[in-house]
Amino acid sequence: MTIDVALAALFGAMIGSFLNVCIYRLPRGKSVGVDRSRCTACDRQLAWFDNIPLVSFIVLSGRCRTCRERISIRYPIVELLTAILFAAAWWYYGPEWLLVSRLVLGCALIVLFAIDLEHHLLPNVITLPGIVVGFALSVVTEPGWQASLLGLVIGGGVLYAIAEGYYRLRHEEGVGMGDVKMLSMIGAFLGWPLVLVTLMLASLAGSIVGLGLIATGRGSMKYALPFGTFLAMGAALAATVGPSLLRWYIGLLR
Repeated sequence: MTIDVALAALFGAMIGSFLNVCIYRLPRGKSVGVDRSRCTACDRQLAWFDNIPLVSFIVLSGRCRTCRERISIRYPIVELLTAILFAAAWWYYGPEWLLVSRLVLGCALIVLFAIDLEHHLLPNVITLPGIVVGFALSVVTEPGWQASLLGLVIGGGVLYAIAEGYYRLRHEEGVGMGDVKMLSMIGAFLGWPLVLVTLMLASLAGSIVGLGLIATGRGSMKYALPFGTFLAMGAALAATVGPSLLRWYIGLLR
């Protein structure tokens, strides 16, 4: 591993620590930039040496120094995942605008994945600014502003049409507006072809998981899956292997 990739990983771990703050505080309506980190069990303010990404969790054996309550494993997972994201993106893209676009999208997806998985919630404070940032970055890098504009319109429009059709047919909500705004954000970053790949992959993954839950008796046809988590996974795959999948699919059609 070269020094620049190692530094990117280190910086990513620090960003991951901030993402953990967002994941914990945003669903609870708390500010992410005012109060210092505290133990969620005893409310003790954490010292700087108790808040070092990855290292503190290992040194403390995954427990609060004061009350010895277990620290959620989510914290080191998010920090490690973000470190890997930054290192891999720096290695693959290098110092260019596409690196910025992919890192911003990646961080947003990590936060939305974790929040939706736990709370079935996709905060507007992430998705709506994400649409604007994704479109703005498309002016200077991939996919280009026209593909980005089509992506955000088609991404949000297709899912909104599905949600509206399901509601009219079943008279109950099947897809939340948070999912609509999240897919619109993804479309702004990736463009219209890859937003369709995202939706396809997310729907496939959601169907497999849903059928698995039904088959094992842990869910039913009305079990509400956090679709935002599947959109996050689908977008991550679309951003990396999506172009190859598109070329393979178009080759089949020919």
